[in-house]
Amino acid sequence: MKKKLVSTVLASALLVSTLAGCGFTGGDTGSGTPTTSGDPGTATTTRDTLVYYDSNEIRTLVQWAASDTQSFTILNNTFEGLFRLDANHEPEKALCEDYTVSEDGLTYTFTLREGLEWSNGTPLTANDFVFAWLKQMSADATNGYNFIMTDYIVNGAEYGENKVSAEEVGVKAVDDRTLEVHLKNPTPYFLYLTTLSMYFPLNEAFVTEQGDNYGIKAENMIYCGPYVITSYDPAVGTTLKKNDKYWDAENVAIPNVEVKIIKDASAALNAYQAGTLDKVNLSSSDVAKYKDDPEFHTVTEFRVTYLQYNMEDPALSNANIRKALGYAIDRSILADTILADGSAASEGLVSFGVSGSDEGTFRELNGNISSFDPDLAKEYWEKGVAELGSEPKLSLLIADDSVTKNIATFVQSQFRDNLGIEVAIDSKTSKARNELMDNNNYQFAITAWGADYDDAMTFLDLWIADAKTGKSTPYRGNYANPAYSELILSAKADANAETRLQSMLDAEKLLVEEDAVVSPLYYKGFAYLQSAEVQDLIMHPLGSPVEFKFAHFADSAEG
Repeated sequence: MKKKLVSTVLASALLVSTLAGCGFTGGDTGSGTPTTSGDPGTATTTRDTLVYYDSNEIRTLVQWAASDTQSFTILNNTFEGLFRLDANHEPEKALCEDYTVSEDGLTYTFTLREGLEWSNGTPLTANDFVFAWLKQMSADATNGYNFIMTDYIVNGAEYGENKVSAEEVGVKAVDDRTLEVHLKNPTPYFLYLTTLSMYFPLNEAFVTEQGDNYGIKAENMIYCGPYVITSYDPAVGTTLKKNDKYWDAENVAIPNVEVKIIKDASAALNAYQAGTLDKVNLSSSDVAKYKDDPEFHTVTEFRVTYLQYNMEDPALSNANIRKALGYAIDRSILADTILADGSAASEGLVSFGVSGSDEGTFRELNGNISSFDPDLAKEYWEKGVAELGSEPKLSLLIADDSVTKNIATFVQSQFRDNLGIEVAIDSKTSKARNELMDNNNYQFAITAWGADYDDAMTFLDLWIADAKTGKSTPYRGNYANPAYSELILSAKADANAETRLQSMLDAEKLLVEEDAVVSPLYYKGFAYLQSAEVQDLIMHPLGSPVEFKFAHFADSAEG
């Protein structure tokens, strides 16, 4: 379903020697880069371990609670769904051996591979999918991702509201190897959805036995993906080893993976220079120094970083205040000078490259609705202050990694220079920031969203109103506009591609331009240094972030 520009973007990304998410290492002294088994800088001489780093804590390993890329990275490599994204970012059969789709596009019948097993030797069956999917549709799910199923599966929303029984939901285990799924509307990207962690199976007996301990430690979980977890510390990292029970274990080349949390960009670069990382993301200050290095690469993804306003905050409930803040930011300086890592100034919520129609991508069709205009910013600020009766004191909530701190400092300076105001920066751990947003305890925050599939809906339906409360979640700013929800619901039910697209174009303008619920900042890019010792570590521009399954050391590659 990808359009021409999307294919071009992905093809360009594949020209780099390896697509990688954050960082890793592997090698032995004299023939490659040594691995680490402790803190960055502590080298060993084994070549059986790939070391990858991430810049924020791993929030959770419980898939019905996970909503961050760090958690998705671990889950995607220790679990698996019916399909997995391949090296070209397209869904390929994974736990599914075959499938059929009814003529009306509403019924999918999946046949599982024969002899599938969990890492503890328990058979993996179609019922494991039913159990996991029902849990994701229920009130047990705390990741804000219920919609990724309830919007599509027959009676999914009704089940989440306790209006129907599990037997009435459109997901059935016909037998141990056959899963039948009934959709509300034809969904051309449904196979993409099955590659996401929310769609991974869970063993009911094991999860029930573990209770609240499930996902706390490695021993409290069983796995069905390429790797199993051997240790887990949210703030330090996770160690993985090859899953011998995995159906495709013979094609998993690297026996061990370590995922370390390194928040400071300088510390990560020092580890790379010391030979304990084979790939490192570069901060903007280092790009000029390394841009001519043969190990320098850039890659982009379908991910937008934005300011999320809390519509229930007394000051930010004022639309003029929100518009003022949005117009006050020069995004081109942010992307080209502050980040300088392949990122691009945002022109709306939906990122560059996402499909639109034969006439152009979604972004091309909707134009720039996220512009910089300091004069207009001042005008809106003055209106907002007059309506509030006094100038508000504002605090910007952020995660404490170095990249986000740099972004926040720039945004703070833009408010100072273009509005004459001082905005405080409230820096918290990623987990603490998420909890504050979930609990509605913030004014506005820097956050981000990456595409789960190649369609604008993956961004736009995040702000649809909850059926009970009539507004979006606190994390999405408590937005409440029936007109917006109607546009999204109409697009979801519309089988006409042209009118469906127009509803989404109108919805984005309403959300960003008229109601100013969010202020998009930039589309994510990476500049990085990477050794040729590790190859085929694939980073996807959408969906699950990174694949360890395909990676191998250069000197161990066959042929």
